[in-house]
Amino acid sequence: MKLYKKMALLIVLGVIAGFSYLGYQGLFQHDDHNPLSSSKQKQNSIEIVGNPESIGVLVNKQNLLPDHYEPTDLVYPDVRFIFKEKIEKRQMRTEAAKALERMFSAAEREGIYLAGVSAYRSQSRQESLYQAYIKQDGEAAANHYSAHPGSSEHQTGLSIDVSSSTGKCAAQDCFKDTPEAKWIEANSYKYGYIVRYPEGKQQITGYKYEPWHIRFVGKELASKVSKKGITLEEYYNDYMQVDNLVQ
Repeated sequence: MKLYKKMALLIVLGVIAGFSYLGYQGLFQHDDHNPLSSSKQKQNSIEIVGNPESIGVLVNKQNLLPDHYEPTDLVYPDVRFIFKEKIEKRQMRTEAAKALERMFSAAEREGIYLAGVSAYRSQSRQESLYQAYIKQDGEAAANHYSAHPGSSEHQTGLSIDVSSSTGKCAAQDCFKDTPEAKWIEANSYKYGYIVRYPEGKQQITGYKYEPWHIRFVGKELASKVSKKGITLEEYYNDYMQVDNLVQ
């Protein structure tokens, strides 16, 4: 009888331990706004993100979008662009577009007139641009400022390059000294955007400083990244688990 009781006790303890483990694991499960909530598939040491629709999706040289991924909710944000045509690079995902409209309006109230330069970019378009940059500057140089096809944030529909309304210094280093760049640096997080490739972070992001390239991640995540002065990579690698444990 004692043996049966001991066996029953061990079974109960095993069940409790199993549920405890699952509960612990649950601390690290994340919602659809978190790219690490979804599974990833290994492909030649490069990972394919399993949830490209996530607002917080991490896309970089190590985390690629599914082949020829295209967002399903692309729209034309009602903001100024440096060109008039309604073409692919004027589009963004709905949530990002609405936030961009609010941000542009807020900037204008403060005398800052922003304009879009390039937003959504399909994989085939990225392929054409990347090959052109290689031909122009060589592959090593191109890799510092242009993404391999499938690894561009523009393909998510959540990123946009911006400039002044005149288009002066658009996607050029001189943009960093403009009032528009300084306003974006100080205020974009309030509308859910971050400067995706900050100064001094090239070893982490893989790209040179681009004050014109902003990425929509939602207000909560943008605020965390901005206040900590970190990149999206640093947040997911170093801070995310701590935040989830605190919550």
